[in-house]
Formats: sequence, C-alpha cells, structure tokens
Amino acid sequence: MNLPNRLTVLRIILTFIFMFLLFSEGLLAKIMALVVFTLACVSDFFDGYLARKYNLITDLGKLLDPLADKILVLSAYLAFLEMRIIAAWMVAIIILRELIISGVRFLATSKGKILAAAKAGKHKTVSQMVSIFIILAYIIIKEICLGFNFWNAKIEFWVKFAIYLLMLITVALTVISGIFYLKENRGIFKNAKNS
Repeated sequence: MNLPNRLTVLRIILTFIFMFLLFSEGLLAKIMALVVFTLACVSDFFDGYLARKYNLITDLGKLLDPLADKILVLSAYLAFLEMRIIAAWMVAIIILRELIISGVRFLATSKGKILAAAKAGKHKTVSQMVSIFIILAYIIIKEICLGFNFWNAKIEFWVKFAIYLLMLITVALTVISGIFYLKENRGIFKNAKNS
C-alpha cells in the first residue's frame, strides 16, 4: 500500500477517534475532536496531492478516497444530529445524495469508466467542511461560555438559527452538485440500459 492510500486509511481511523472525542465529556475532548477533524481534512488534501504529483494513483485509492471522505463528513453530521444541533431532514438529503452519486460511480466503474469529481461537487465538499468546522467551533465556544455561566436561551436561539441558515446553504449546494453530476454523466444510464 502506497503513502497516499495509507493517508486515506488514516483518515478513516481518525474519523473514529474524532467521534470518540466529540462524545467525550469536557472542553479538552471537544478541542481535541476539532484538532483530529482538522488533521483528517489535511490528510485528504495530501493524499490527493501526493498521488497526482508522484503518479501513485491506484484503483484502491480511487475506491478508498471518496469513501473515506463520505465516512468523515457523514459521521460528523450524524453526530450533530444526535446532539440535536442540525435537522434530521438535512442529514437525510445529504446521505441520499451521497448514496445516489456513489451508485452512479460504481455503475460507471463496472463499465470501465472512471468519473472525475465535478466542480460543483468540490464547492459542495468545501461548504460541508466549513459547516462542520463552524459547528465544532460552536460546541467549543458553548462549552467555554457555560463554564463562565455566560450562555442563555437567547444566545442559543440565534446561534442555532445561524447554523440552520448555514446548513440550508450546504444542503442546497449538495443537491445542486448532485443534479449537475447526474446531468453530466447521464450517458452512464443509457449504457446500463443497453447492456
């Protein structure tokens, strides 16, 4: 297994550590969860960079890399759902989009075609990462403020409202990128019917 693929596997392992820390008690655990999530995001950048620069792109990497991304992002959103920070319907739409696109990619792979990530998909990924960072920051700031008794229902309402708006943008970009991806690769479905 080459270095980029090891970094991808590391990202999956970091996801489990991130989840453990996120649900652990105390401010330090929440800060460490943010640090681990950041490391996982950095590993995502470097595995792709190294694979392209040193021509280390493999079939295993093509399979594992998007899978690791989905595991990381969806784990975070499911954790936030469990914490009652984001709405269930938002998480459901994001999961549905990922399942549909993964299905299209696997269908394309079975036909011997590798589908590249669309530009809209990259915007979607950035919006998801940003929303996760902001929510993690909210969790940490709230933990600090509670320690100083500087948190109330009014602050909670407006922060949750801001997160709701942020997630609306994220969900919209997720849906739009999915539609563009299906439109750009609609030929895959025609080939599937003819086979």
